[in-house]
Amino acid sequence: MPFDLPSPNRSSNRSNRPISPDGASGPSGPRKKGPYTGPKRPPKGSYVIGWHPIMEALDAGKEFQKVLIQRDEKGERTTALVAQLRELNIPVQRVPKEKLNRITVKNHQGILAFLSPITYQPLEELIARAYESGEAPLLVALDGVTDVRNIGAIARSAECFGATALVIPSFGVAAIQEDAIKSSSGALLRLPVARVPDMARALDSIKAQGMTCIALDEKAEKPIHAHQNNGPVCLVMGDEGTGISDGVARKCPLQLRLPMTGKTGSLNVSVAAGIALSHIALWKEA
Repeated sequence: MPFDLPSPNRSSNRSNRPISPDGASGPSGPRKKGPYTGPKRPPKGSYVIGWHPIMEALDAGKEFQKVLIQRDEKGERTTALVAQLRELNIPVQRVPKEKLNRITVKNHQGILAFLSPITYQPLEELIARAYESGEAPLLVALDGVTDVRNIGAIARSAECFGATALVIPSFGVAAIQEDAIKSSSGALLRLPVARVPDMARALDSIKAQGMTCIALDEKAEKPIHAHQNNGPVCLVMGDEGTGISDGVARKCPLQLRLPMTGKTGSLNVSVAAGIALSHIALWKEA
């Protein structure tokens, strides 16, 4: 059956509609919302806001990952709380009001506390319990490791090789949160974690309790397989980019390296930790 073709000069209303950059049709047509590109808000239940709720949570023994306080918050109440938080080794950050507003739209009263998914334990008690059980303590101390997935992977290896605990400073490492726990395959829920205000001073305390602090350093002269130590050991790991800080390295009387012959130059810190822990496990079996 014959039919008429549209004239080349004719065009449908659809083709005459202006096309917006995001692909939506003209002003009267439906518009597609682009993906949200703003900062990711923490999930509900992962933080507490307001002075009274935070004080109540502290009194109830809740563990805090860190506390954010608005920069212009001053007075006796603020001073007293900051002192209490520092005594508990809980990091405190002074932030602008805008940062708190980006986290929550509710009335935060200038203060917000992130809850910790794990319970931190006193370092001295962890070491003492290991000695009391007849075991040589094995600690893994992290200095400047800022990737949460690396922390999770290191914790997984540490737990697999029977470490007593993971030791982290209050500042300078990534926070232990849900992503770290996921990367650890749940090991962070089984492996004790101690949080210390200063890693260098913590290593002094560790050595005073009869442990050998060993820094893993790719520039060290002695390879790890050439050493033997079946006693109490604290393995110190630094960030793969910056390494162990000078102040922490000076607290380690022994520095060892992994033997590498390739051209890549360095290993991911979590991979290096796993290899080092396997060597330490062999020391204990020798």
